[in-house]
Amino acid sequence: MTPALPAYDRSRLTPGIVHIGLGNFHRAHMAVYLDDLFARGLGHDWAIIGAGVREGDARMRDALKAQDCLSTVIELDPAGRSARRIGSMIDFVPVDPDNAALIAAMTRPEIRIVSLTVTEGGYFIDPATGRFDPRAPEIAHDGANPATPGTAFGAIVAALRARKSAGIPPFTVMSCDNLPGNGHVTQAAVIGTARLSDPALADWIQANVAFPNGMVDRITPATGPRERDMAAAFGLVDPVPVTCEPFRQWVLEDNFPQGRPPLEAVGVTLTPHVHAFEMMKIRILNGGHATIAYPGGLMDIEYVHEAMANPLIKGLLDKVEMGEIIPYIPPVPDTNLGDYYRLIVERFSNPEVADTERRLCLDGSNRQPKFIVPSVRDALAAGGSVEGLALVSALWCRYCHGETDSGTPIPPNDPDWEALVARSKAAKTRPVAWLEMTAVYGDLGKDARFAGAFERHLNRLWVVGTKQTLTEYLA
Repeated sequence: MTPALPAYDRSRLTPGIVHIGLGNFHRAHMAVYLDDLFARGLGHDWAIIGAGVREGDARMRDALKAQDCLSTVIELDPAGRSARRIGSMIDFVPVDPDNAALIAAMTRPEIRIVSLTVTEGGYFIDPATGRFDPRAPEIAHDGANPATPGTAFGAIVAALRARKSAGIPPFTVMSCDNLPGNGHVTQAAVIGTARLSDPALADWIQANVAFPNGMVDRITPATGPRERDMAAAFGLVDPVPVTCEPFRQWVLEDNFPQGRPPLEAVGVTLTPHVHAFEMMKIRILNGGHATIAYPGGLMDIEYVHEAMANPLIKGLLDKVEMGEIIPYIPPVPDTNLGDYYRLIVERFSNPEVADTERRLCLDGSNRQPKFIVPSVRDALAAGGSVEGLALVSALWCRYCHGETDSGTPIPPNDPDWEALVARSKAAKTRPVAWLEMTAVYGDLGKDARFAGAFERHLNRLWVVGTKQTLTEYLA
C-alpha cells in the first residue's frame, strides 16, 4: 500500500490562511478540502500557516515541522483503508507564551483568513448566561496585557490592531468548531476581548471584520498506537497521523470581504442557511453521540460500533432520535432528515473508525447543554415526550458517579469531574440535585415532566442497572 502524495508543486504555494489549532479534526477536514483544491490547480495563494497557543500545539509543531508540515490522513472505509499525505500547510509558526510569532504571521498582508479549531469549550462562554465571559482569567489577562496576549482571541485582536494601524485590510475570522452560530460566538469573543483594552478598536472590528458561520462534520478519532501502526503499514513513520471516516461535510456562509478559496469546486456548500444545516447536525449527530455514549460507558463497551451493535443502545438511539429530536428540527434545504439519520447510523456503525465510547463521554458538562438540552426544550414546548431525553440525562448523571455497572472505576472525563462526581453522589438520594446545575439545565429542573422522568430513570438505573433500565424504556 502506497500513500497518495500531493498532486501539485508545494514550492509554488503561497499563504493566505493562518489556522490556529492543528488538531486531528482540522487536518482531516479543512486541510483536506484545500489539498483537493490545490490538486485541481486552483487557489494556490491560499496555503495554510499553522499556529497554536497551547503547550500541545508546540508538540504538534515539532512533529509536523520534522516532516515538512505534511500530514498523514488515513480514511477508514470498511471496504478498505486508503492513505494520503496532505500538503496544504506550508509552515507552522513558533508557539510562544506571548504569541509574538502568531501575531506577526496574522499581520502579514497576504493573510486574508484566520481560522480556528480551538474546541467547543475554548470560546470562554459563561455557562450561566450562554454568552462570552470577559471575566475569565485568561481573557482578563489579555485585557490587561494586550501586547502580550495568551489566548487566540487576544492574539487576533493584537493582529487586527496592527493591521489597522498599518492600513492593511482586516482578515476574515472563520471558526471551524462545532458551535451553534459559531461565527457569532467567535465575533463575541474577539470583540469582547478587544473591548477590555481598546473600546474604539472593538467598535472598528464590529464594523469591519467578517465572522462567517459554518457547519463542519467528520468523525476523527484520537491518535494512538493503533493509528501509528496504520501509518507504518503504508510505509510511513509519522507520530501524529490522522484517521477519519470517509464522510465529510462543510457548509459555509459566503462572507469573506477579502476573498476566499473557491471551495465550492471541492464540495463545500456555500449558503445563507447555515443555521438549518447546523441545527440538523448538532441535534441529530452530536445529540446522537451523547445518547449512545453513557449507556455504552456504563456497560463497559469500548467502541462506538460495538455500542451500535447492542440492540438496547441502538433501540434507545432510534427511539430518542425519531420521537424526541428529529420531529422538532426545521426543514433543511435539499435534505431529507430521515435519510440523514440513516446516514448517521451507518457512520456510527463503521467498525474501521474504532471511535471510543470514552471519547463520546468526554466533557459532558460542555456538550449536554449544546447537544441535548435544546431538544428537551423544543419537545416540552411542543407538548411532546421527553422520556428518552430525560433518560439520556440520567445516564450521564449515573456515569459521573465514577464507576460502571460492573464496579469498574471511570477515570476523570470532564474538566469539572470532581464537582460532577460529588453532585452525582448527592443525586443518588435526591435526584433533583443534578438538575440544579443551572449552567447546564437552566430552569428545566423546575419542569415537572422533565424532572419527574429524570428522577424515575435515575432511580431505576441505581436499582436495576443500565441494561434493565433500557429494556424497560424500550418496552
